[in-house]
Formats: sequence, structure tokens, C-alpha cells
Amino acid sequence: MPHWWQSGVIYQMYPRSFQDSNADGIGDLRGIISRLDYLVELGITAVWISPIYPSPMADFGYDVADYCNIDPVFGTLAEFDQLVAELHRRDLKLILDFVPNHTSIEHAWFRASRSSRLDPQRDWYIWRDPSPTGGPPTNWLSEFGGAAWTWDAPTQQFYYHAFLADQPDLNWRNPEVQEAMFNVMRFWLARGVDGFRVDAIHMLFESEELIDNPPNPAWHTGKSPARRLLRVHSSDQSETHAMIRQMRRVADEFPDRVLIGEANLPYPRLMLYYGESLRGFHLPFNFHLLKAPWQAPPIAELVRQYEAALPAGAWPNWVLGNHDLSRLIDRVGGIAQARLAAMLLLTLRGTPTIYYGEEIGMRDVEIPPQSVRDPWERNVPGLGLGRDPCRSPMCWTPQPGAGFTSGFPWLPLGAQFTRVNVQDESQDPGSFLSLYRALLALRRAEAALSVGSYRERWVAPQLFMYERTEGTHRLLVALNFSETPCALPALEGPMRILLSTHDGVRPRGSMMILDAYEGVVGDL
Repeated sequence: MPHWWQSGVIYQMYPRSFQDSNADGIGDLRGIISRLDYLVELGITAVWISPIYPSPMADFGYDVADYCNIDPVFGTLAEFDQLVAELHRRDLKLILDFVPNHTSIEHAWFRASRSSRLDPQRDWYIWRDPSPTGGPPTNWLSEFGGAAWTWDAPTQQFYYHAFLADQPDLNWRNPEVQEAMFNVMRFWLARGVDGFRVDAIHMLFESEELIDNPPNPAWHTGKSPARRLLRVHSSDQSETHAMIRQMRRVADEFPDRVLIGEANLPYPRLMLYYGESLRGFHLPFNFHLLKAPWQAPPIAELVRQYEAALPAGAWPNWVLGNHDLSRLIDRVGGIAQARLAAMLLLTLRGTPTIYYGEEIGMRDVEIPPQSVRDPWERNVPGLGLGRDPCRSPMCWTPQPGAGFTSGFPWLPLGAQFTRVNVQDESQDPGSFLSLYRALLALRRAEAALSVGSYRERWVAPQLFMYERTEGTHRLLVALNFSETPCALPALEGPMRILLSTHDGVRPRGSMMILDAYEGVVGDL
């Protein structure tokens, strides 16, 4: 019997942008509760919520000031408990973001740590003396621009931060830090959380020897300045895997929970995050579709390499969108391509993750300079690194405020909500929302799609075909990645079409010819 996280579908929710309940322009827990029936109708299994902990919001919740509470902008612990109960009443699961690499500069731990070199919590963070020249201890760079070391004048040392200076890195070599963070996990698991998405796990350890990172020969002007160096000594260190095993032991103290790791790495290194004997993450996030060329041969090759790299017994997963990248339509080239991508995501072998708004075809929203909120864009302007465009509020209705808020939204809505919204798309059989609902319903109905095996059938410049099988039941997925119609190769027998990406858009006609950017699922 597969676990829920194997057969199910995860829905990522950026809580600031999902539903506002109190007219302050920021989404909150009560807003999420009010929209749970929408998620049931959509057909997902689990909700992953980005950070809702108390925070100064320098990085909008990824700078945690208290791991065991809820930021007042989102609500209260009582409302969180209500959310868990309402999700479980609807047979939905809750995955919480866990941010172990760093805290906020306002966390009580860091305040104590920086108060004195003699403070008992000094070693909870990474403090170092200047280099012999008086500068930072290494040349390591912050992900958000600038040096990864900040000078603390009162204690005459540098502290390390892989991200903002407001996000000092914890020292995971300290057993007290380990136990404190494991107890954070237990706090939320005991409240009924069904698992964690673990943020930036490959950044958890750095080289103790303080070795400079080498230059990146592939870097060029226009790319993120942080990529000017290869992060050989400041990420993906071997000690990380022992700590993931410890996290897994904590999660296993509670029945049927899941750990998902964020580690954007090449396949050979990513596979190590499943852990020896699969005692690491249940699902190390597979981000490789996010930046793949949108053509049949490279997509098929990517799937082939991933399936071949998986350790025996490991469960795959796929991601097509998240809170850090442009939205799906903007990346794959348009509406038709995004519909095809939806079928790919929801029919490949493994657990898929849908990013909120993806299911209605939301696009990036242009953010005027005066409305930029993302610290990355503020620190490194003009390179298109800002993440605000993909974090705009959910579009529920075509009315002012998009059904998201009766106040002033924290990020601009743009104009798309007048034509891209849940209310209108619920009534349109040819809409994005109708396609996602149909795909998710088919996935629930057909075990071959949710837990079946995978076999590549055909790859051509236009066409990618694969088979999903459970027992004797075989389904064929055929995807036309081109702007021209495409004939299917001869099959061994008749095929009954279960779903087309063009259903509700055109009559089916002959399914031996796929329209431009059309995909079909057929019963063999």
C-alpha cells in the first residue's frame, strides 16, 4: 500500500498571497481555512505552506525569529490548530516549511550569541576572526548579493550568513543547536503537522577549514553575482547527510510523516539526499524540469537520467513551479505549452507539486520599482532575479481585489485577474482550472498514473510518449511539444482516449493526429 505522499499531489501555498481575511492586504490562516473546500474540489492531497513563523520579514518569513509560534500577521497558534483540524477533517495533509540553516538576526538565540564572546550560545552561530589582511575570513558570497560575512564591532568578529545579513547561519556542528532544532520539529509534529519541506538543506554545513571558493568559469555578467564562485566549500558538505538521518529519526517518531528536502543539485549529488538505505529525505525535490529546454528530446532525456539515477526503492518527484522562479506560462512559452506541461507533471511517475495559481494559468505580474518587496531584487537590481512577480496574490474573482482582499494587496495584482480567476474558470470547460481538475481526477481514478511503473515508448523532435502501468492496466501518455500537428506512431492495438489537453477546446476528432502542443492520455 503506497504512502499518501507517494500517491498524492502536493499544493504549494505562499500564505501572504493566498487569501486575506481581515482586509490588511496580506493572506492569513483564516483566509486559508475559508478556501479549503476549493482545494478539495481541485483534487490535491497535501498543502505545503511557506513559513508562517514570527519574523521581521526581511526575507518574508525565511528569517525566523521564533520557531514555535505564528506571526501575528498570519494569525495565532489556535488558528493554526484549527487549520490542521479542518485540513484533516477533509482528509488533506499539511506540510510546513522548516528553515534549519539560519534564523533571523532578531531571534533570541542570536541576540544572546552576539551579546558576548563568553555567552553560552556564542557557538550556536558561526563566528570567526578576520583574515590576516583584516577582511572577511573567506571569499564566500551571499546568495542575495555581497559578502557572506558581516562584521560585528562590539565582539570584534565576523558572523556567517549564506543569505541576508539578517539571516545568520546556525552552527549545526553544535549538539545543542541540533537538539534545539529537533525539538522544533517535534513541537509541530505533535500538533498534527504531516511533514516538512526543509529549506536550503544543502547549505546546512560549510567547510570548517575556511577555504576560499574557486572562480566559476561559466559565470558571466548578467548572472547572479553569487554564482561568480563555485560553492565547493560553502554548500553540499558531507556532514549534511548525517544530520538529515537525524531529522529522519525525529520524523519517524510520528507515524506516516514526510520529509522533503530543498537541494538544487545535479542528479548524482541529489540522489545522496535519499540517504543510505533510504533513511534520508523521503523526497529530495527534483527541480530539473524548471529550467529544461521545452522540447521533447531534452525533456525525455531528463526523465531518463532521473529514473536511472534513483536509488533502488526511492520514490521520484517532479516540480514545475515555486515561489522562487517565474511562473510556468512565462517559462515554457505560452498557454498551450503550459497546458501540455500540466499533463506532463501530473502523469510522470512520482509525486508532483503544484504551485498556487498554476492551476488557473496565472502569469508573472510586473512589479513597479516603488512596489518591489523582494530583498534579492533590492540588493541586485536589474538582473531579473526578483521573486515578487511570481508571488502576486491568488486571483479568485474578476472584481476589484480579485477576491483576495478588500484592502490594498501587499503586492500588485496586475490586470490578469479580470480574465484569469477561479470564478470564471470554474464555469469554462476549456479553462486551465478545468484541465487541472480533470487531470487530478484522472490521476486519482487510475492507479497506473499515481503509483504505476514508467516506460519510455517514443521520442522524436516533436513527440514524447511514455507508458504508465499498474498490474495489467496500461495507459499511454503522448505529448506534442511542437507548434504543428503531429502523427502518433503505429500502436499495437486500439487506444481509448481518456483525456486531452484540448478537451473543452476543440472536438476530439482523430487522436492519431495531435494538434499543436496537445497531449493525450489513452487507455491501452
